[in-house]
Formats: sequence, C-alpha cells, structure tokens
Amino acid sequence: MATIFTHPLVPVAIAMVLGQKRIPKPLWQAGMVAAVVPDFDCASFILKIPYESQFGHRGFMHSFVFAAAFAALWAWRNMEFKVDGETPKRWVIFAYIFACTSSHGILDAFTDGGQGVAFFWPFTAERYFFPARPLLVSPIGQSFFSDYGLAVFLAELKLVWLPCLLIGMLGVGVRKMLEKRTAAK
Repeated sequence: MATIFTHPLVPVAIAMVLGQKRIPKPLWQAGMVAAVVPDFDCASFILKIPYESQFGHRGFMHSFVFAAAFAALWAWRNMEFKVDGETPKRWVIFAYIFACTSSHGILDAFTDGGQGVAFFWPFTAERYFFPARPLLVSPIGQSFFSDYGLAVFLAELKLVWLPCLLIGMLGVGVRKMLEKRTAAK
C-alpha cells in the first residue's frame, strides 16, 4: 500500500482543480478521510483473516463497489457540506467521494508488494496490479519508521506528491483564467 500520508493527496489535487465552490472545505476533508478508509481492512491482520481472503487486506474494502457504497452514504448524509447556505448536489458529493475512495486501491495497484487489489469484488475475488508498479509498498507498524520507510516516503514524494501538486496548481491556474475570462464577458 502507499503510505497513509500519500493517499489523501489525490482528494486534495481534485479539490484544487475543481475549487471551493464545487468542493467546499468540509467535502474536501471528507474526501481525505475517504481516501484512507479502505486501509481500515488492516484490522484483518489482527483478526487473523488471511490476506488473500476477500475480507483480507486489499479485498472488498478496496473495491469499486465498496467505494460506491461509501460514496452513496456520504451523498445521502450531506448536511455538513453547506457553504454559504448551499449544499453541493448529491451527485457531486457521490462522484467526489467515489473518486477519492477509489483512488486508494488505484494507488495500491501501483505498488511493488502484496497480492493485488480486488477492484471488482463481489463479482470476482481476483486481485489486480497495474503493469507499471513504481511505488514501493509501505511498511506497516513500527517498521514504518525505518530506513526503508523513509525510502518509501521519499519515492512517494517524487512519484505522487509532486504530480498531485503540479496537477492541483495547474487546475487552479486554468480555473482562475477561465473565471477571469467569464467575468470579462
């Protein structure tokens, strides 16, 4: 898996691109939480659930079905996302939270360790990786604070943080340019 510090960056980049009018701060924060939630399945290690089980790590909680169910729950319970008395449309909340939750498994499928991601659970328990796997798998627990853990984090800075920052900044620039152009008309 990617580190817990890296998963929230995809929601931040999306929010930067779309802007606070579409993704208000409370929704942006919910997206950061949504990007981390799939790793709650790490409890399977404590519960002695086999890794390869559909309920193990990178199993059903990393699937698109789980992401859709989680996003539907947030969209249904959308009261906390009001900005200036307005709540974003439910489909916007659903789409953003779905993208944020799904991004977790997508990043994990770019790592060099584990047994893949069950993207299509419950239709199949098969697990997938992407052909390119440039991200080092993150150590869990105390070993996170090791030389290897530092190497993982430094690689993520280069391969995930920097691109997310660049995409976010580019999105902000394009959005502001379009807003100025619209205001000038």
